[in-house]
Amino acid sequence: MFTAGAKVPEVDIAELAPGNVEAGEHWFWAGGCASCHADKDAKGDDKLKLGGGLKLESPFGTFVAPNISQSDDGIGGWSLNDFASAMVHGTAPGGGNYYPSFPYTSYTRMKLQDVADLFAFMKTLPEVSGNSEPHDLAFPFNIRRGVGVWKVLFMDANPVIAGPVGLDVDTALWHRGRYLVEGAGHCGECHTPRNFLGAPLLWQWLAGAPSFEGGGKVPDITPAGLEGWSVQDIAYYFETGFTPDYDSVGGSMVAVQENLAKLAPEDREAIAVYLKAIPSVPE
Repeated sequence: MFTAGAKVPEVDIAELAPGNVEAGEHWFWAGGCASCHADKDAKGDDKLKLGGGLKLESPFGTFVAPNISQSDDGIGGWSLNDFASAMVHGTAPGGGNYYPSFPYTSYTRMKLQDVADLFAFMKTLPEVSGNSEPHDLAFPFNIRRGVGVWKVLFMDANPVIAGPVGLDVDTALWHRGRYLVEGAGHCGECHTPRNFLGAPLLWQWLAGAPSFEGGGKVPDITPAGLEGWSVQDIAYYFETGFTPDYDSVGGSMVAVQENLAKLAPEDREAIAVYLKAIPSVPE
């Protein structure tokens, strides 16, 4: 049922072809890039100004989203290969390791062509000057060399869930949903609990996790947590922000829902189909 265990395969990114801008915009919104890297109060087109600065509190300290705009303070000097290496390997242009607060542990499941398309779209976005504050991490988590060991132990490019369970579903649609959820959408980064080293507990995939935003819990979005929600209810929530009980989206999910609303209807349906046909986790 679960496919975890095999680690990140060697991916040849040396001969990547240029991406498609229009296709890349889809992956920009699916990946929620603006949610972390735009100013937290940004509206409309300002969400495309990716100067960073969002602070992400965690048990290990505070991570700060960097500038990923097209300025020299961001990724303006990066090549496509630099970008792909960061996305699928978590490796910086100089060879250092990024902290997994950057969700490359999910992005590593993306197809290289989709990564190239995303880069093509990002090359069209505005330059924003200025560097974000540095991360503020406690010892020993402030030692980046340890991240390389972490990646060997926990980074996995294989799908988390092997196939649909519990429902007679459109298999192609389910697999599309899996690709969106487990890859670009990186839903597991928030909805899956973690061990003491910050690695996701894949046997509790999407079963809910502690929230770092003022306490509380990020909800269970397995079939158990979505009991009473139909596929159509979930897809409608992604599109409009309204629940079946006519409540509305809140908290950090607001930005996620706004991103999902920009996807094609069939992609929102695919995500919903996937979520309704994965294993629930016993309490």
